[in-house]
Amino acid sequence: MRTMSSLWLTWLCLAAISPIAAAEEVPPNVPPAGFTALFNGQDLSGWYGLATVRPAELAAMSAEARAERKAADTADALQHWRVENGELVNDGHGAFLTTEEEFGDIELIVEYKTVPLADSGIYLRGTPQVQIWDSTEKAKFDIGADKGSGGLWNNSAGSPGKDPLVRADKPFGQWNRFFIRQIGARTTVYLNGQLVVDHAIMENLWDPQRPLDPRGPIQLQTHGGEIRWRNIFVREIPPPEANLLLQAAGPGFVPLFNGRDLSGWQGAVDSYEVVDGAIRCQPHKGGTLYTQEQYDDFVVGLEFRTPPGGNNGLAIRYPGQGDPAYAGMCELQVIDTPGYPGQLDPRQTHASAYGMVAAHQGYLRPAGQWNYQEVTVRGSTIKVELNGTMILDTDLAQVTEFMADSPHPGKDLPKGYFGFAGHSDPVEFRNMRIKPLSGR
Repeated sequence: MRTMSSLWLTWLCLAAISPIAAAEEVPPNVPPAGFTALFNGQDLSGWYGLATVRPAELAAMSAEARAERKAADTADALQHWRVENGELVNDGHGAFLTTEEEFGDIELIVEYKTVPLADSGIYLRGTPQVQIWDSTEKAKFDIGADKGSGGLWNNSAGSPGKDPLVRADKPFGQWNRFFIRQIGARTTVYLNGQLVVDHAIMENLWDPQRPLDPRGPIQLQTHGGEIRWRNIFVREIPPPEANLLLQAAGPGFVPLFNGRDLSGWQGAVDSYEVVDGAIRCQPHKGGTLYTQEQYDDFVVGLEFRTPPGGNNGLAIRYPGQGDPAYAGMCELQVIDTPGYPGQLDPRQTHASAYGMVAAHQGYLRPAGQWNYQEVTVRGSTIKVELNGTMILDTDLAQVTEFMADSPHPGKDLPKGYFGFAGHSDPVEFRNMRIKPLSGR
């Protein structure tokens, strides 16, 4: 098992490479190791035109209507985009240039050079945007232009990431370089080697009630003035690396599991085993395995892996007896939701507060892969962030309707144990750590 110090070391090594490298000069259109060039410096291969459209609206079109829309917007884009001296040039008008390929967790390097009064941005997963604009245009100071480029400008007012941490824009006539890392909705942006957005959640402008889509295209938005682009490179982040980066982003935790045995745990110890540094429920066994210590408010982070159709749960404020879904504050489902097509009530799907509140779906990795999840419990509220995306944010004190009309008498418990609610499947957990929030 990796210790927290080794997790931090791994993260520091990863973080020390890409942002610094991204601030260095490189030969035109020669990607750094591990990256792929999205623009070949010669033509628009791999790109098409797409004007502003909600992804859900596009997905709802017939294949024929979608193809017609794509052809019309691409024709428009070709009137305003050109390749010149290995640079991608836009005149400030036209449909946005859009990648044919869709992406999820990525690192992205983009260089741009623009002119006074221009206003642009980079859409991630088809959603606006990492902002680019004229930081000297006084007419836009009231909407943040004076703070500089790189912020997640379409985030809600006051939210982390909306305004850049520093103004890092270079003078007109010079090239600027972005390094962007996005894992789930968690987004980090460096502009010219300076951190401007630090691990902030990028909101879904198209549907604020839902998280950012798990995948989508990269788009280069432009309006108001010429902008030039070059050295557009992308690297997809594999799940194990994404998990490490997400874990390392949250200091202040203490381990819950030593990686060797069930010391510090009680309850159904005979139903669980330790295999390759992970706690695993034994097949055809169950019951609740829970900590020695009780917690009121806390954040817990862990990795989990389900087999196809695997089912378990996180016992939250468990009193030490009874069914954690009812006797405890709640059971947060840990389940291979796609393994039960059409069989689950929405309040039974992964990360849902069982029988009470449904979590957003579509962010779980395929069965057999490790996921990273953080749960924050404060008073009667629970937040669940899965693989970098917030999929549950609820107040159980407000719940009045229950699945099958079965009440949850423990939902208002102020304190209890943390544990795992086994349901006969070999679901695994590792790298568990917790941060008490009492007194904060």
